[in-house]
Amino acid sequence: MKIAIAGAGKLGMSLAEALLGGGHKITLIDSDEELLRQAGDRLDLYTAAANVKERGALKDLRVDGCDIFISCVESDELNMIACRFAKDLGCPAAIARVRAPEHVDQMHDLMRCFGIDHIVNPDLACAEEISKYLTQKYSLKGGGFIVEGAAVQEVSADAVPQIRGMEIRNAAKLLDGLLIGAISRDGKISIPSGCTIIEEGDLLYVIGLRGKVAALAEKLSSQEGRPQLRRAMIAGGGKTGYFLARLLLDKGIAVKIIERDKERCAYLSQNLEKAMVLCGDATDMALLQDENLDGMDAFIAATGYDEENLLVSLSAKKRGVRDVVTRISRRNYDSITDALGVSMIVNPVDICTADVLRYIKGGSGGEFFRIIQGQAAFSDIQVKKGMRIAEASLSELEIPKGVLIAAVCRGRDVLIPNGRTVIEPGDRVITLSMLSSASALESLFSL
Repeated sequence: MKIAIAGAGKLGMSLAEALLGGGHKITLIDSDEELLRQAGDRLDLYTAAANVKERGALKDLRVDGCDIFISCVESDELNMIACRFAKDLGCPAAIARVRAPEHVDQMHDLMRCFGIDHIVNPDLACAEEISKYLTQKYSLKGGGFIVEGAAVQEVSADAVPQIRGMEIRNAAKLLDGLLIGAISRDGKISIPSGCTIIEEGDLLYVIGLRGKVAALAEKLSSQEGRPQLRRAMIAGGGKTGYFLARLLLDKGIAVKIIERDKERCAYLSQNLEKAMVLCGDATDMALLQDENLDGMDAFIAATGYDEENLLVSLSAKKRGVRDVVTRISRRNYDSITDALGVSMIVNPVDICTADVLRYIKGGSGGEFFRIIQGQAAFSDIQVKKGMRIAEASLSELEIPKGVLIAAVCRGRDVLIPNGRTVIEPGDRVITLSMLSSASALESLFSL
């Protein structure tokens, strides 16, 4: 497909990299020529310096010859206008990034008025994933049925103590042959190897035949669940903090927000009547302690600065807060977050990239898609003739790091694959992939 992306920021670059992995032809548009130069040095794409608020500029760039137009420049209004121009010029589909809270409740009206086919909101998506994690703990009660015959289940290693300290390849025997597809450890999701040692406190995502998964779920269902979430403190009252507070308040959870900007505090107080809004610096540990940080069930670092989020998360963790969630928008902090030991690390750029890719795949992308802990996703993908993955054994394909072929659905049969398994056109393949490995996944299923 030919895809035009307006905006060479973090989201635009993430989308361009992922879509190039799938073999799409990308045109990257931005008014900042230096950003475009940097993008051209990194990626094999066409760059164009233009202002997307000018209809004539989009016409000159022949967006009518593109299959999809994606606008993710800084301004919501400009994104919507650019999509309207692109649709008027003949582009079949338009996607816009829209972030302002006032637009959320009128999303469908905006889509209709501006001809937008899909809207992504990084802050809302991030807040939804955090809320889901805190309130549901990603528990797939009774098994999450992906497709007929296959399922996935979250299992605490502490609930099956005999597998702690074992290598995954040996632990599978005690789980009735179920595949351990992913491990959540200290807030980080990873796709393990057979030699990975299962540790105390690990959360395991197991995949297998529906009957076996259901039997395991029933066996573990009588065990006591985690304590209930009652009190949460949010550092940062920006868009993510606002959306998250609204979601948590709707569930009856007491919320405190720490925000340093006085005008923003006034906005939050007016629009979140049940929340306690405190004007102050979230990095001030004396303030956090005065506001009963130690008594919180959850602490969420959602300021606009990654460095601040890392600092306050570490402080909250040291104070013994049970669930600490950190919002990070850049990947160059991976080495730090690995050692942070928080409950969850969430990247809004990765979440939105996955959302857009899922939309672009449409019906051909399968019916099941579930993000886990904001870092990885299960999905099922219909294999077509000519795809790179088709008619080759998995060992020949050299599956990229960060991607797992978890199961293969062939007719009524469900196969847990090994290196000798050959993927055939018509198969539905269950994948587990890191959101940061979107480009690798796209490449594997490219035509």
